[in-house]
Amino acid sequence: MSKIEKVAIIGLDCADPHLMFERFVDDLPAQKGLMAAATYGKLESSMPPITVPAWSCMASSKDPGTLGIYGFRNRADYSYDKLSIATSLAVKEPRLWDILSQHGKKVIVLGVPGTFPIVHPPNGIMVTSFMTPSKDSDYTWPKELKAEIDQVAPDYQLDVRNFRTDDKDWLIKQIYDMTTERFKLARHLVTTKEWDFFWMVEMGPDRLYHGFWQYMDPNHHRYEPGNPLENCIRDYHKFLDEQIGELLAVMDLDKTAVMWASDHGAQLMHGGVCFNDWLIREGYLTLKETPAEPTRLADVEINWKKTRAWGEGGYYARCFINVKGREPNGQIKQRKYEAFRDELIERLESMVDHNGKPMGTKIYKPEAIYRKVNNIPPDLIVLFGNLDWRSVGTVGNPSIYTFENDTGPDDANHARHGMYLLHHPSLSARGRDDTASLYDVAPTVLTMLDLPVPGDMRGKSLV
Repeated sequence: MSKIEKVAIIGLDCADPHLMFERFVDDLPAQKGLMAAATYGKLESSMPPITVPAWSCMASSKDPGTLGIYGFRNRADYSYDKLSIATSLAVKEPRLWDILSQHGKKVIVLGVPGTFPIVHPPNGIMVTSFMTPSKDSDYTWPKELKAEIDQVAPDYQLDVRNFRTDDKDWLIKQIYDMTTERFKLARHLVTTKEWDFFWMVEMGPDRLYHGFWQYMDPNHHRYEPGNPLENCIRDYHKFLDEQIGELLAVMDLDKTAVMWASDHGAQLMHGGVCFNDWLIREGYLTLKETPAEPTRLADVEINWKKTRAWGEGGYYARCFINVKGREPNGQIKQRKYEAFRDELIERLESMVDHNGKPMGTKIYKPEAIYRKVNNIPPDLIVLFGNLDWRSVGTVGNPSIYTFENDTGPDDANHARHGMYLLHHPSLSARGRDDTASLYDVAPTVLTMLDLPVPGDMRGKSLV
């Protein structure tokens, strides 16, 4: 049986295992063909299960605490308002392409989140991700690759900007155009460049789910049977499967182990919980003046001497505690910190939804789930309704429940499991196996390429 000489990862941001392995599987011939001789299933995400930091967790086999990256934006210090964006500069741990480059392997990294700016050029090719400001930036390695991309894929898009929009026709076209150009470039790179390891990430599934979930899911409160967009997510997955099939067709699958992977899945989002309004109502957060309309927390004056906790919005909530001796106007004494956290957990876990039913909120203390806790973590990680609800950070809302997203139209939240598929003739095909985690990807790649797995990696090899 042929030996694995190369490994290719096709990353699909947010691709959901239920859709890909159950609901749409009969419409995906390229995927279904591989599944017959592959191992595949759910891939447990990081906590929190969001794009940043999940892809870097996958690439390093280190958790968010070890990376010190808890979301797209993170506290830069213990002041109240300084946040930093987690670019590649925030990632201090080696990722797969770094390790492979050190072993002399040639790599191609295309669109993987957490790669801009390029601070450690790989031994090979890099095209940065959706966090790149624009194509005017230095988004390629080597730099002259930019001109080549302009020739090969002149309409290449780093991302669909402003994907939270009501202009659905425009959004569909942008997603299809982005995916077309990404795979056009991928086919060019794998056929014209020398490589041992290839890793691309396509953002299309994520942008589509957030924009169109309500049209597909009968359980969504805005779903209308027979609506014109009911099959748009299915149709895109069929198109995506065709693109992947064309990419696989130019690879030697006897020598190349192929892995599909997503950083997290997707699920119905019932609505949003106005976290800071809840904290105000419960007496934990005090404003100097209540705004007359929904307003960003950063745009109101907070009475920090009467505030014990505040929160950040997003797909999950980050709860921060105003600790004496840590924050400038800290109110919670250090010796009472744990008791106060436990009080917040009890209150949040007992929350009910807009119908008075238990919400099922899940809450985590960072030090309980991470091997290390670097930089400045949230004091509590809060998943409202276990991600059935998102966190809304604005204040001055008429209710703590909202069904309009504060950052634009958005139908889906992230789910705690993405998907994976692993195929090569030399590997035993185990069929459906839902026990893998995204931390297993890097050790698996190293094992398949006969390289040692660093002892501080959190995952295990799947082969």
